[in-house]
Amino acid sequence: MKKCHLALEITHWVTPELDLPLYCEFVYDSQDPLAVTVVLDTQGVRPVTWVLSRDLLSEGMTARAGTGDVVLWPLIDHDGESSSFCLRVGSGPTVLFEVPAEPVASWLARTYDMVPCGAELDGVDWDELVQLAE
Repeated sequence: MKKCHLALEITHWVTPELDLPLYCEFVYDSQDPLAVTVVLDTQGVRPVTWVLSRDLLSEGMTARAGTGDVVLWPLIDHDGESSSFCLRVGSGPTVLFEVPAEPVASWLARTYDMVPCGAELDGVDWDELVQLAE
């Protein structure tokens, strides 16, 4: 089992005029190769954990992705570059975060070094899973 962690400061947009710094951690575990865990407010009293698809995170850094409880999209600066991306989580009331793109992109590349895209389900014993389901 291999894990890959990234701790960084992000921005919590409380309102369009009010933003607060927030520490978070991205965690990838090769035992659950399709998922990324995002722990928000890691230095707070009650951190909040969201689990999302690694592919969704990757896609959302370059184009709008997701529906429902998790939606991501890149923020393009005046030079046409994406220096950050937005992560909106929640149903009903939602919470909006702005995340720096470069450290997450580098971290994601390391996760794909650990488990390449398309190889996430290699080694799954499908016969065993079918037996468990019966």
